[in-house]
Amino acid sequence: MIAATLYRGDVIENTHTAHVAVVDANGALLHSFGDPYRVTLPRSAAKPAQALAVIETGALERFGFDEADLALMCASHSSEPRHIERARAMLAKSQASESDLRCGGHPPISDAVYREWIKRGFTPTAVCSNCSGKHAGMLAGAHAMGAARLNYHLPDHPLQRHVKRVMAQIVDLNEDDVQWAIDGCNLPTPAFPLNRLARLFAKLAAAPQSSPLARIYRAMTAHPELVAGDGRFCTLLMQAFGGALVGKTGADASYAIGVRRPEGVIGIAVKVEDGTTPVLNAVVGHVLDLLGIGTQQQRRALDAFRNPVVRNTMGIPTGRLDVSLALTQP
Repeated sequence: MIAATLYRGDVIENTHTAHVAVVDANGALLHSFGDPYRVTLPRSAAKPAQALAVIETGALERFGFDEADLALMCASHSSEPRHIERARAMLAKSQASESDLRCGGHPPISDAVYREWIKRGFTPTAVCSNCSGKHAGMLAGAHAMGAARLNYHLPDHPLQRHVKRVMAQIVDLNEDDVQWAIDGCNLPTPAFPLNRLARLFAKLAAAPQSSPLARIYRAMTAHPELVAGDGRFCTLLMQAFGGALVGKTGADASYAIGVRRPEGVIGIAVKVEDGTTPVLNAVVGHVLDLLGIGTQQQRRALDAFRNPVVRNTMGIPTGRLDVSLALTQP
């Protein structure tokens, strides 16, 4: 189903289809658009569940990882100096080195960081990967559970078998019902129905305060600048809502949010079919509007993403993105 339309002038240039699932604290479907059961690769939106698996190894206590370190484990960061420095510090805490990382360097998500790298001729290494926090956490997790650091990223490594068990459990599926592929950062990445991603984030928001899931929720909402970076959607979203929700993007246009509300916790998951991130951000902002999440002032922090104006190289407005989806109830 068409969720957004890109106009150039008054002419339709592109249409974008999307799917939305909104569930309650028990995983029951409350609202949807498109196919709420579409089998989806959440990509980095699944990082909180992967971080949960690392917590269960005892790595955080053994190596003295703090809340900010945990936030970086859940991050798709912008490779800002604070991100790279913290990833290096995490490696040092677990007596690992950058050469142990099995992720590769790549251009940063942040345009500002990229321009700075170009100016000084910087070549990014593994620690600069937007997933370096997750990898540093998994290296520590492998060591904490008595497994070899070598090949920690491979699907048959004891750590990854543990991650697969935790992932299936947290989305309320049998292990055989979760499909796996290889992510851009070289780690196994799961696939399951979109409503189960919403279920994961509802669990994050509903978790008892003493639980590992609540620990992840606190880490991400207390350190949104580490989860993404300056000017990024995830960071601005969590800063605006001040702990009332947790949100995480995934590559190729998936997004998930867990919301704490007086009337009850909800989980939201969104997938844009063509993988366009600006469309994803606009759709997520629109869904928050439709559900009345937070105050209008809080949602206005996302105005730049909600209906972005398209400009040409001279800065002249040439088009607009209109989001038109409407949520339905089962």
